[in-house]
Amino acid sequence: MNLLSAKNISHTFEYELFCDISLNLESKESIAIIGISGSGKSTLLNILSTLLMPDNGTVFLFGEDVASMNKKKIAQIKRDKLGLVFQSHYLFKGFSAMENLEVAAILSNTDIDSKLLEKLKINKQMNQKVTELSGGQQQRVSIARILTKQPQVLFVDEPTGNLDKETANEVMDIFFEYIYENNAGMVLVTHDQELAYKCNKVYKLENKELIKVK
Repeated sequence: MNLLSAKNISHTFEYELFCDISLNLESKESIAIIGISGSGKSTLLNILSTLLMPDNGTVFLFGEDVASMNKKKIAQIKRDKLGLVFQSHYLFKGFSAMENLEVAAILSNTDIDSKLLEKLKINKQMNQKVTELSGGQQQRVSIARILTKQPQVLFVDEPTGNLDKETANEVMDIFFEYIYENNAGMVLVTHDQELAYKCNKVYKLENKELIKVK
């Protein structure tokens, strides 16, 4: 099943970042986008995840043109079907780790998976305030909160920057396992080529073009 399509996407800030970009994401599929800093990787991810509208081109989510949706429909899709994993954690700082997950569970009408907390090695930190956790622990709580929503598409921007290599690999394995078991998909932006090549498809954003390298 097609989850995401981008057709002839172009975008400009002070200069043209990229032009005429197209890609497709199917269920159980992962896509990595690599490139140097400033090439536009995060901007492209923001466009694909509806946080930003492109100057030209079309983004389809679940077969529907994003540009044709009203703000309420986009907000609903982001809440119910998309999972955005960024370098910043965006946790509720006054809450405990568990309370952060409970908010996601209530809004999504889902359950908190205790096995997921064990896999992320945060099951013993659930009663701590997030401000008491290390950066890596906060990142893993953020990931648990997003997966608790049970999204259909994950948009992941440099998710392992605060994690050691072993934990980073474990986290990525959790993402891959999640998308396969839930017929979901993932778009990953990373500088880590070793990480990128674990995905089904790898694209390089270079000289304003998106080039498929795997």
